[in-house]
Amino acid sequence: MTTLLFSTATVAATTTIPLACGGATPFRRPQPISAVTKQPLSTLHQRRITHPMPPEKLEVFKSLESWTSNYVLPLLKPANKCWQPSELLPDPTQPTDDFMDEVRALRGRTKGLPDEYFVVLVGDMIIEDALPTTYHATINACDAIRDETGSSANPWSTWLRSWTAEENRHGDLLRTYLYLSGRVDMLMIEKTIHNLTGAGMCKILMSGDNNPYLTFVYTSFQERATFISHGNTARLAKEGGDPVLARICGTIAADEKRHEHAYVRIIEKLLEVDPNETMLAISKMMRKRVIMPGHLMYDGQDPNLFQHFASVAERIGVYTAIDYVEILEFLIGQWNLEKLEGLKGNGRHAQEHVCDLPARMRKLQEQAVERVGKMEPKDQNFSWIFNREITI
Repeated sequence: MTTLLFSTATVAATTTIPLACGGATPFRRPQPISAVTKQPLSTLHQRRITHPMPPEKLEVFKSLESWTSNYVLPLLKPANKCWQPSELLPDPTQPTDDFMDEVRALRGRTKGLPDEYFVVLVGDMIIEDALPTTYHATINACDAIRDETGSSANPWSTWLRSWTAEENRHGDLLRTYLYLSGRVDMLMIEKTIHNLTGAGMCKILMSGDNNPYLTFVYTSFQERATFISHGNTARLAKEGGDPVLARICGTIAADEKRHEHAYVRIIEKLLEVDPNETMLAISKMMRKRVIMPGHLMYDGQDPNLFQHFASVAERIGVYTAIDYVEILEFLIGQWNLEKLEGLKGNGRHAQEHVCDLPARMRKLQEQAVERVGKMEPKDQNFSWIFNREITI
């Protein structure tokens, strides 16, 4: 899932920009929407979750267990039908000379890829690598869907464990390919993964009150974002002369697309059985902003590492502000939110907010792009590429 990455929509302005998600963002150098927080992360970590779901909402998810077994779990693949990382990497069981020839060929292919590309690919990989641990822990804390035993046969628990297993392959594959390429500083990358896994995810930034409605809105958005991100790294790898890496990124993107289908399907069902609560959750998540899972990444040197990584992703077209808006537009259409019925007063207000948001965001983005064009570029060094500088 990533990367990707992660809601890295960029907004910049020379004045204060009111955002649809509430509050305002004062001017500073462009940085990702998803990376902007309203308070220091240290205080976010101190926030306690104190709002358990009422019994009638817990019952909604209980009533959907049979549906989940029939319509969500079939989107998973058993291990013997899933691709595995070793199938896409040089085969170490070959004679040594043959193996080394494959590694040399891999290194030769990556020579045509610029440093900017590797910064983004590394960022994607770090998020994918840390994600199975942090995501599983975070989502498993949600009311109604948590795995109380660690091996529950409950379909929500089965989905979470199996989805995590599928995601785990992504980081393994990208990490090994990057290691063999010789283009990146693996020690600094490993430190970043260590820090991110240890930091986890600020729960208040992801789902809030242990609320699975919010969580499934978040994952619907995030899985589509990573599908787009990995699809674009595949395209750039092909253009840069590495068809094998293009295949790797494309293969990961296909997984993310399948996972997107599952989460979008869950929200579709929730809109059917509990439209008002689900509409409120969609609006609340968009007000909070979709902050992607790597926002706490730290290499021990750059306290704004995620923002800088996201800025590079924006600049080379892997994941952009327009992607963020288009994902929201896609979900509004997929969930048929403009025509949703059965809403109470607060639900109709939430519906209006969400459906009006893309136009407002596009207008802000147009203003931001114009202002960014007038700003002086900034050189930023990245430890992942041996502290070489990249313009952001």
